[in-house]
Amino acid sequence: MKKITLLLIIAFFSGKMGAQQMPLSEILDSIAANNPVVKMYDAEVRSLDAAAKGSRSWMPPTVGAGLFMTPYNPQRWSRKGDMLGMGSFAVSVEQMIPNKKKLDANENLMLALSSVEREKLSATLNENFQDAKKLYYDWIVLDKKIKVVKDNKNMLDFMIRNAEIRYKNGLGKISAYYKAKAALGSADNMQLMYDNDIKVKRIRLNALMGRNAMEELEVQPDFTLNEYGLELFDPELFYQNRSDLRGIDKEIDIAKLKQDLEKQNLRPEFGVKFENMFAFGGQPMQYTLMVMAKIPLVPWASKMYDANIESLQIKEEALLAQKAVMVNEYSGRAYGMRNELELNKKQIQLYENTIIPALKNNYKLMQLGYEQNTEDLFTLYDAWEKLNMTQLEYFDILTKALQAQTELDRLLERR
Repeated sequence: MKKITLLLIIAFFSGKMGAQQMPLSEILDSIAANNPVVKMYDAEVRSLDAAAKGSRSWMPPTVGAGLFMTPYNPQRWSRKGDMLGMGSFAVSVEQMIPNKKKLDANENLMLALSSVEREKLSATLNENFQDAKKLYYDWIVLDKKIKVVKDNKNMLDFMIRNAEIRYKNGLGKISAYYKAKAALGSADNMQLMYDNDIKVKRIRLNALMGRNAMEELEVQPDFTLNEYGLELFDPELFYQNRSDLRGIDKEIDIAKLKQDLEKQNLRPEFGVKFENMFAFGGQPMQYTLMVMAKIPLVPWASKMYDANIESLQIKEEALLAQKAVMVNEYSGRAYGMRNELELNKKQIQLYENTIIPALKNNYKLMQLGYEQNTEDLFTLYDAWEKLNMTQLEYFDILTKALQAQTELDRLLERR
């Protein structure tokens, strides 16, 4: 018996632990740590940083070997009497020495490339965070709807059972009886739909957290409608908060670094070439030591670099224009969302403080009158129907308010 009791206790607490409620902050932390997109961008950043380690590499040396100034007639290679042979076997090595400023420019460019991927990761995480918040808030509203549906089922069940008893005893009419029966069936159907919607939210939240899609998950029924009335949605706010705008800044920096690299490509580069000749037929060994220079400043060689610099300058202008367009769009959307949210908050207060309490009191009075035979079933059903429709309207407004808040947080890139 002790073993059975212990197993039952363990199973009970295991079930409780499996369905442990998670606050929104914990869900967002889990997304930041375990979402697959984090690993993808992290690998991309490490890949670019690894490539940057080779940014100061020199060109490989060039080596060669072969016959040098050697007659086609092999008989003339050998010495004959006082006449020395002709030709030699040569080996050579050549090394170009890159300009230090060019190496610096290339290194700065390679190190900057990963910064864009970091901002892309932040922007993608922001999208995932806001998607998770929307699912989380929708789940909370669905829980509230299910509670109302259960209350409605109890009300309708009371109407149906009371009407059946009265009709059997000849104390009342069957008016609105079938309406209540149909409404009870609709309530069952709505509960099934809400339960299924919650399952969908659970699957999607688990996927965002990088967990098994079917893993147990419950959310804490807590939410706050934030205050944005004092926010000034000016460009500076978005420049500071938005990762995609910072990413454009990084792309502009990269365009400037590319221009600097192209300018360094116009500088001359020097090299050294050494050749050693093993002469035939008694001739002395000889060598050649030369200093070489690449001169890309000549007109026929510099056109490509000049064109690249001009192209990068135009791209920089395009990125600045794109940034201005995005900020203007974000600002307009933010003000629109804030107005909608403020309207919804006022409507929610009106529903919570006035409309729904009045309709609940009306229903209670109709129920009391029905129990005292001063009201009929049709009047009671009508009072319930008005209350139910108003509660559904309230949930729609609450959902809109939470969605507007989520979209504002998405625009401001706030967790």
